[in-house]
Amino acid sequence: MAEVHSTHIPKWKKDEIEEIKESINSHPAVGIVNVHGIPARQLQQIRAELYGSAILKIARNTLIERALDESDEKVRVLKEFIEGQTALLFTELNPFKLQRLIEKNKSSAPAKPGDIAPCDIIIEKGPTPFKPGPIVGEFQNVGVPAAIEGGKVVIRERKVLVKAGDKIQQQVADILTKLEIYPMEVGLNLRAVYEEGMIFRPDILAVDESKYFSDFMTAVRNAFNLSINIAYPTSASIRVLLQKASVEARSLAINAMIFEPDVIDALLAKANLQMVSLTAKLSEKALESKSERASEEAGEVKEGEEIYKRA
Repeated sequence: MAEVHSTHIPKWKKDEIEEIKESINSHPAVGIVNVHGIPARQLQQIRAELYGSAILKIARNTLIERALDESDEKVRVLKEFIEGQTALLFTELNPFKLQRLIEKNKSSAPAKPGDIAPCDIIIEKGPTPFKPGPIVGEFQNVGVPAAIEGGKVVIRERKVLVKAGDKIQQQVADILTKLEIYPMEVGLNLRAVYEEGMIFRPDILAVDESKYFSDFMTAVRNAFNLSINIAYPTSASIRVLLQKASVEARSLAINAMIFEPDVIDALLAKANLQMVSLTAKLSEKALESKSERASEEAGEVKEGEEIYKRA
């Protein structure tokens, strides 16, 4: 009779798999995060900061994979992102808000030997708080141009000490710590988020909020200007359009000398200005001649009126 072999799974593993499956099914968004290099104390702090917004679940990779295998087919894609020290995040937040929450909870940390520089680590030119001593040689040993000026150690020129992606050596890590330069970030690193059948990667979620807001405001201004220029009324532009139409109608009435109650004062003022301007251009002799002529005409009119009365 052939022997039958079966794999026995301890109860605690089954319970953990079921717990993960239940959390997957009860949350609209599930994230995969890297927890490598996070000290236990800071991990507890991160849990506390996420409380009420997301649940952090740390488990063995094999158990996470098993739980995903037994979950909806669409969410199984997250298996591709399981590597190294992995944890799950269960949340009601959308992926973009989750990414912002994770980034917000990151903190700076000193570099350790063997760490990979997340960006170019730069030593700026200028004075340091150190007095002359062995520190000058330590700077020079790692390629930092240091000298003594005025009883202080100074950096003579700006120096890229470690390029992004390079490994940080022991001596370099020591110098950075002495300079209180903490280039490393401690916190969760998001690898992917599943929501409603879609996978969101960090490069998609890393939105520059200030640029996004600036672009949005530019679009709003352009849309408003367009609606004004083509006279397309909207709730935002109707007041300006009415004001513009009123100004243009008034200007037309004044220029075309249309005698309307709303512009009669402006027309009289315009006529008065034209009269004053014309008067200023006439010579005194011409003005006297016109004045005499006006007096003669007035006398003739008066004489005519008297003759009419006698008749």
